[in-house]
Amino acid sequence: MRRLALLALLALSAADPATADMLPGYDRFDLRADHRARPIAASIWYPAANPTYRAPVGDGPIFDPTFAFIGPAIAEGEHPLVLLSHGSGGNADALGWLTSGLVAQGAIVLAVNHPGSTSGDSSPRRSVDLLSRATDLTAALDMILADPAFAPFIDEERISVVGFSLGGATALGLAGVRFDGAVQDTNCTTGHDAAECVFFRLGGVRFADYPGFEADARDPRVTRAGIVDPGFGGAADPETLQNALPGMTLINLGEADRLDATDIGPNGNNLAQRLPDTTYVEIAPASHFTFLGTCKPGAAKLLEDEQDDPICTDPEGTDRAAIHAQLIAAIALGLGL
Repeated sequence: MRRLALLALLALSAADPATADMLPGYDRFDLRADHRARPIAASIWYPAANPTYRAPVGDGPIFDPTFAFIGPAIAEGEHPLVLLSHGSGGNADALGWLTSGLVAQGAIVLAVNHPGSTSGDSSPRRSVDLLSRATDLTAALDMILADPAFAPFIDEERISVVGFSLGGATALGLAGVRFDGAVQDTNCTTGHDAAECVFFRLGGVRFADYPGFEADARDPRVTRAGIVDPGFGGAADPETLQNALPGMTLINLGEADRLDATDIGPNGNNLAQRLPDTTYVEIAPASHFTFLGTCKPGAAKLLEDEQDDPICTDPEGTDRAAIHAQLIAAIALGLGL
């Protein structure tokens, strides 16, 4: 395992000025996949060759939008492709701060809204199906590599996956990690990874009852992975950890170190030590929710009034936009952008 200092990450990951000066290109489309009854909402962000019209993406009552050019031509050359998996109850467009940041590093980013675990339809029983989430991304990859508008601009030797929280578990699956439902049920009962269990308990979920939680979702086309605060690390099958994609970048948000604890206690899973050749990055002060977009004025009060999760409330001293810059730098470096 390697640890990287954040100042070094920021120095090594400066954006290409020619790319950074241009807003990202953006397109939204429906993805039809055999494993889903209805089309999957998907989007693609990419380096733009020219401006079209500027529009906000991901605008809503809570998060600030990200501005992009809608449907411009793609910048010349072959670009690395990044698959992006959002967390439980999230959505792809709300992560525009990250996708636009990776585009500024020269990448094309392909994202989906995972049915059953996205904003407005997040269900415990459907969110536990990690195989369906992973297959959303493999189906999107199949489609984009067959699309004559995008395929010529993709470097098929540089395909990566990035995931946060439940999306982190999804990304680990694409990288070859499998999970044990019985172990996760035990962890929920004993308090290990207890915070991850509350939502699923509300739906009466027993992880061992869901084959999609334990299934093999590896995609050999994925050559790098960036994993941020992944779920279910304590239930990762040890044998598959040893045979998983080497060289992943694993990012821990906040001072509560769950991912590189030498003494695996009630809140730790030590993934950074157990995965092969991992680069480990710890970013603080921050919390799990700091990964989400910057919040509009009054959003924290709105969430409090609705008795919703405090997703706009960070630890004292946290600058969410600055943390985002550190995350973009760490992920871009880990993916070789």
